[in-house]
Amino acid sequence: MKEGGRKQGAPSPCAACKLLRRRCAQDCVFAPYFPADEPQKFANVHKVFGASNVNKMLQELPVHQRGDAVSSMVYEANARVRDPVYGCVGAISSLQQQIDVLQTQLALAQAEVVHLRVRQTATLSNHGPPPASPGNSGSPSSRLMGSQMKPIFDMEMVDHTSLGESMWSC
Repeated sequence: MKEGGRKQGAPSPCAACKLLRRRCAQDCVFAPYFPADEPQKFANVHKVFGASNVNKMLQELPVHQRGDAVSSMVYEANARVRDPVYGCVGAISSLQQQIDVLQTQLALAQAEVVHLRVRQTATLSNHGPPPASPGNSGSPSSRLMGSQMKPIFDMEMVDHTSLGESMWSC
């Protein structure tokens, strides 16, 4: 069982003290956050921030905030090791681009739904035949994405005249 990054009984140095090749004191500031069985965790933090800077940061923080600070440093250090130029900013930028693409796709799908509802309402009010095919509908998404695009979903109108309303079914 571990307590504060050490095994009970035989004193085992934390990952920080092991990497720095020093004796791990009982009140070692690194021990609770960098256990001996996770050496790469401290190695990356040390490579990016330096052991002295990490020590100073942890000493200046209240004990209840140190765990969060270490988690942030580990995340930033791992990101910086993966992408030395951009680090976390590269990951954030990539995620933001994915959000933008997904928001565009969502807007197109919502526009398609509105367009289909308007067409279906117009068809029902005229009591005319249903449209030939959704692929040639001239909907916003088909105009924006080109003629080869198939509709995202195919909706059929189910007439529930006994209920006095129309319901969509997928």
